[in-house]
Amino acid sequence: MVAALAPHGLHHVTAIAEDPQRNVDFYTTVLGLRLVKRTVNFDSPGNYHLYYGDESGRPSTLLTFFPWPGADAGRQGTGLTTATAFSIPPEALGWWQKRLKELKVDADDPVARADEEVLRLRDPDGLVIELVASDGDSRSGWDGASAVPADSAIRGLYSVTMTERELEPTAEMLAGMLGMEYGHNTADRTRLVMAGGQDGTAVDVLPSKDSRGLQAAGTVHHIAFRAPDQETQARWRLELLEAGINVTEILDRQYFTSIYFREPGGVLLEIATDQPGFTVDEPLLELGQHLKLPPWLEPNREQIENALPALRVPDAPR
Repeated sequence: MVAALAPHGLHHVTAIAEDPQRNVDFYTTVLGLRLVKRTVNFDSPGNYHLYYGDESGRPSTLLTFFPWPGADAGRQGTGLTTATAFSIPPEALGWWQKRLKELKVDADDPVARADEEVLRLRDPDGLVIELVASDGDSRSGWDGASAVPADSAIRGLYSVTMTERELEPTAEMLAGMLGMEYGHNTADRTRLVMAGGQDGTAVDVLPSKDSRGLQAAGTVHHIAFRAPDQETQARWRLELLEAGINVTEILDRQYFTSIYFREPGGVLLEIATDQPGFTVDEPLLELGQHLKLPPWLEPNREQIENALPALRVPDAPR
């Protein structure tokens, strides 16, 4: 176990969408996140990779999407991450409930879960998003969204929920191999936490007898944990290999480096570095305004741009 990584929490969640414009409109206009990077799926550069987060796209605030026009709808079930939770100020819960109702967003009434109040909604593709009323979250979120006041803004990732046919193998990997600690449990889920359970550090494992999920539009593709640097990432990779886990080489994702592997239930996990971040190829004030490509794809820019659908993005902040 590489204990040095345990305190660093969630880095990002990546999901699959169908229509890129509908995706941008929902996450920037309805939820008030900032589009911090418009790039392509490096493994399939004919499709976008869209990143949303706080002002600078700091790790622990990021939700990203692979939009594939014409993609089939996915199906929730075991072997998938079935909910992505964001932190909001407790006093903003009623504001969000009213806003979602006015915008006719598919949302449930808030419910109590242990000591949390949770508002569950679904995006236009059916992806499950939860807003958790969390006291004491010091993150400011993105306060540049005109329709969402700063005192109600989403602060960042709070937790993810993994639905598994068998609880124990997944929990054992998260605790034994990845250095997480058991947190407070409820009757239907087991929580594992990093950094003592601060915001953006929780993974809930939900045992279920449901059929296996189908990964397509409206489902999570993978979840990523934070590594402070490449040296720690490389040590973690070595630990995984020595444990007999199939893990990728370290891959350059332009804004961080990554390794990928699967937990016993089948959920794809990533370990991503905090650096270099999203301002490596675009000024802070212009984040998300331009299609950015890594150096190895720049020679194909014209071909890539011609293959991508037109996309209207929010104006840069002034």
